[in-house]
Amino acid sequence: MMKIWTAVVLCFFYSAGSAQNAGLKIGQAVKKLEADPQMKHAMLSLYIVDSKTGKVVFDKNAQVGLAPASSLKVVTSAAAMELLGKDYRYQTEFGYDGNIEGNILKGNLFVKVSGDPTLGSWRWDSSKAEIILDQLTATLRANNITVITGNLIIDDSKWETQATPRGWTWEDIGNYYGAGARGFNWHENQYDLMLAPGKNEGDSVKILWTDPELQASVLVNELKTGRPGSGDNTVIYLPEDGVIGYVRGTVPAAVSTFRISGSMPNTSNAFTNAVEKSFLNNNIHLAGRTKNAVIYFTNNEKLPVAANHFFSVHSPPLDSINYWFLQKSVNLFGEAFVKTIAFEKTGYGSADSGISIIKEFWKERGIESSALKITDGSGLSPANRVTTHTLVTVMQYARKQSWFASFYNALPLQNGIKMKSGYIGGVRSYTGYIKSGSGTEYTFSFIINNFDGSPGAVREKMWKLLDILK
Repeated sequence: MMKIWTAVVLCFFYSAGSAQNAGLKIGQAVKKLEADPQMKHAMLSLYIVDSKTGKVVFDKNAQVGLAPASSLKVVTSAAAMELLGKDYRYQTEFGYDGNIEGNILKGNLFVKVSGDPTLGSWRWDSSKAEIILDQLTATLRANNITVITGNLIIDDSKWETQATPRGWTWEDIGNYYGAGARGFNWHENQYDLMLAPGKNEGDSVKILWTDPELQASVLVNELKTGRPGSGDNTVIYLPEDGVIGYVRGTVPAAVSTFRISGSMPNTSNAFTNAVEKSFLNNNIHLAGRTKNAVIYFTNNEKLPVAANHFFSVHSPPLDSINYWFLQKSVNLFGEAFVKTIAFEKTGYGSADSGISIIKEFWKERGIESSALKITDGSGLSPANRVTTHTLVTVMQYARKQSWFASFYNALPLQNGIKMKSGYIGGVRSYTGYIKSGSGTEYTFSFIINNFDGSPGAVREKMWKLLDILK
């Protein structure tokens, strides 16, 4: 027995000594990094704790609020897993009013939405656009309906009309990663833009097509051809519900076609176009037009209600959505989580309410509101300010929850470390877990704001520093 206790004590002291040694090495590396020319006007924050004991291993500016970029996603992710549950599913209901007489539906076709960000997404077989459309047409034909006399009504009345969160920049919101969350989301609110670059640098670029096809919006093409291998240096300037947009920047020469992606200005239009094509292929005629809640409210008309149910579409479970939220940093999913939390708690999907609920949730778990100043759920806004202490507290909380396995699995593996990265202009961040060769587990958050020069160079320097913990 004495030998066992001796072994346990030695193991404890070895672990403590290892963590202390790691802290000293990290401190030396931080001083070296701070002296780097890229860091002359930058702010660095790094907080590391022993995952099992919570003991602080290293603390540099851990209580200073910085722009976290996509590292903020762990805050939204963990809150959603707890407040909604990892098995939560969105439900979109298809129904109708009026009567079915022979092959004619004398009434309206309804889509009652739930804020589902996966509807029409290509990431799951069950959510693909063609699957949803096939189910709709199959249901109508099963009821012998080939004519609909009324409108296609999208009931999004329980969700706010503003899709884009406060604080997002004009440079971001027209591009695919700047797709905001609506009550009705379709194809991840994203379209692809196929381009044909010129042969030489400086040549004009042709827009070949968009997929899905843009409706009611025109893109002014100001693109130029860049040098071969220069990659995607484009920006699409097109706001939500915008009619005229601008595509600027460069795409590389020496390729026949080049694809970029933008955020749909109006998802209802894209859905309507897809439905009309599907109906045409199945000899189904819709006499009316697509109308959502805003159109009825604007015209001071009462929003009709679907008295009859056709079928429901259920999303994948939340932990599966969360996987892509963290793995591929899909901003849309985070903003949908925020509004869904508000909808489930208050009955109305509002970003401001969702943010308030999330902040209160973390306040009850020891995180001061002043340490979590956020305007969105994804970190795209440069106005967010979060401390590394907050992010580590969130990660430590997650470790103790029943859903931790799926949360951990969703974290990307980068540089051999399970961590969420973040990058916007002048910001690099990493938040995650590291297990050392000696078996010590660390939870950390590392943010640099306002660095100079190459973001790639800063990334390599941050990774090199984190390697000390391995």
